[in-house]
Amino acid sequence: MYNTNINKALLLWYDVHKRKLPWREINDTYKTWLSEVMLQQTQVNTVIPYYKKWIKKYPTLLSVANSDIDDLLKLWEGLGYYSRCKNFYNACRIVMNDYCGEIPSDIKKFNSLPGVGPYIAAAVMSIAFNQSHPAIDTNINRVMFRYLGLKNKTNYNKKRIYSKLATFNNLRPGEIIQSIMDIGSSICKTNYVNCENCPLSNSCKAFINGNPLLYPNPKLKKAIPINYFIACFIQKNKSMLIVKRKNDDALGGLWELPMIKVDGLNNRSLFNVSLKNKYNINLNINYKIGNIVHSFSHYKMNISFYNCEIKNSKFYSTSDTNYIKWITRKEINNYAFHKANHKLFDLLEKNNV
Repeated sequence: MYNTNINKALLLWYDVHKRKLPWREINDTYKTWLSEVMLQQTQVNTVIPYYKKWIKKYPTLLSVANSDIDDLLKLWEGLGYYSRCKNFYNACRIVMNDYCGEIPSDIKKFNSLPGVGPYIAAAVMSIAFNQSHPAIDTNINRVMFRYLGLKNKTNYNKKRIYSKLATFNNLRPGEIIQSIMDIGSSICKTNYVNCENCPLSNSCKAFINGNPLLYPNPKLKKAIPINYFIACFIQKNKSMLIVKRKNDDALGGLWELPMIKVDGLNNRSLFNVSLKNKYNINLNINYKIGNIVHSFSHYKMNISFYNCEIKNSKFYSTSDTNYIKWITRKEINNYAFHKANHKLFDLLEKNNV
């Protein structure tokens, strides 16, 4: 049975206080899907400019399916989690080939597409197709833990949240879900609550118990591992060497300066051997340009950056131009690089290399 009083309270609040987001301005399943892909583990304010640029260049699913993955990655550059972009591209191609360009409204079929997963499937089904599928993101999870007065993030409690959300439903399931998202983003945050303006406060157990910020128990932070790398700046005339990461790498499909993972900051002994095995490059290391540290979600890159020169002339004629290119600095914007590599470019400018 649906909780009609909660439905009414949520929708009245949402009609007045909902966030004005570009993907909410039009009923377009492709745009709803794209927004949910971009919003995975990424804040709304970060996503908005990327979304607008993407839609301007790729206004339809067909335009994505007919594009080149390198162009898509360049547009995605800086947004992170690049597998999202590659999966979305592959999924759009499947929709064009297997579903005649129509995004499937069956949740099982949609969930089978690359990169979709349970949350995106539920969100798109609710928002775009008006189907009753509880979608639980970080904001909704926090609101519901407080609403139910739950502290421990156990699988049992997560099932309780899912079951309760299934009762928050009526003829506007997508807006019910988005209302709770917006409550979590604006008045029921991790370290701030405004319970007086929350439509759920009358029946929220955390509010009734007197201290919503105690719910749920904070997640213990794990130490982020540090991975060490050596990168090299190799110049020929006025061009520099860049290499493309293989698709199955963590940052697959992106370009970077030649880079090898090492055991520690000063481990240069295996650098030449590793580069020769990976790229068929035999180098002289001239001097150290500098060092950068860049944090990703699950690890940090600590990169020692060296000025180098190639010793083997055969490299120039045998290198694979699909994965190895010589470019000028003016051509940097033509390729998609990860953020850590852009910090290396900044070091070049800072040190007038």
